[in-house]
Amino acid sequence: MNNPTANSPMQALRIIFMGTPEFAVASLDALVQAGCNIVGVITAPDKPAGRGMKLTESAVKKYAVEKALHILQPEKLKNPNFIAALTALNADVQVVVAFRMLPEIVWNMPKLGTINLHGSLLPQYRGAAPIHWAVINGEAQTGVTTFKLQHAIDTGDILLQKSFAIGNNETTAEVHDRMKEIGANLLVETIKAIAEKTIQPMPQNELIDLANIKHAPKLFTENCQINWKQSAASIHNFIRGLSPFPGALSKVDDKILKIYRSEKEMATHTHAAGSIFTDSKQILKFAVHDGYIHLLDLQLEGKKRMLVADFLRGYRSTSAIVID
Repeated sequence: MNNPTANSPMQALRIIFMGTPEFAVASLDALVQAGCNIVGVITAPDKPAGRGMKLTESAVKKYAVEKALHILQPEKLKNPNFIAALTALNADVQVVVAFRMLPEIVWNMPKLGTINLHGSLLPQYRGAAPIHWAVINGEAQTGVTTFKLQHAIDTGDILLQKSFAIGNNETTAEVHDRMKEIGANLLVETIKAIAEKTIQPMPQNELIDLANIKHAPKLFTENCQINWKQSAASIHNFIRGLSPFPGALSKVDDKILKIYRSEKEMATHTHAAGSIFTDSKQILKFAVHDGYIHLLDLQLEGKKRMLVADFLRGYRSTSAIVID
């Protein structure tokens, strides 16, 4: 990515970046590499983690420290001291990638507003888990959107969008890793267009077909149970859509089984949905009404994650039907 010239409108913008996880680091790095003037980085406070509960920095903070960027880590976003520190940075625009919900006093502060990067083609898949739900629903494509924050979540005017294909067997993790790079590049394009005043925001209500809106609510463990009465395609999409986190769940021999990767086999049979079959070597599959779901990558309660062949080498099911 080419750096803008010293006097370019893009470099003249004072930018505050807000983000926390690894996904956001790609966007922050893209802005830094493009020569943007990052006057502050807002990220989550350090939190205890691991067996020793040692204070751990967010991925964004680690990057910001490495690049000697100014860092703020507020516990509460309405704290007067934080608001004063934010105001003092005198930002022209704020950029939000995978961060908390912002109060109006924060998102409405810069004169050019606050820009959010969202992992879908808005207005589709508004919500906390857009990548998961696009994969679960078997979408052939998804994308990223930059938009201006306003009161209601994920409803602000669209700035730019970029679509890309989802592979038939791609997991949420794989889509996530491609999306963070595509999104980072789109964010740089957006900031450049804002700086050059060449962008025309598009209200989402001009794009909405209310009958066909799909949502992306946060996922919880209770939403992750596999329903073996569904079709092979639906279950396969469900498994890859929840991989690696929070993970699609089932049971074998009364133990919880987390499934990370699967393969569908279309076949006609008379077995009950959810029946388990194995050759005790390479194959572990569940019957569904239009075929079978082969488990490829899994984790049994109390064990580590492993490929199915390794799992079968040390496990003998009491409920599976042994096949040749």
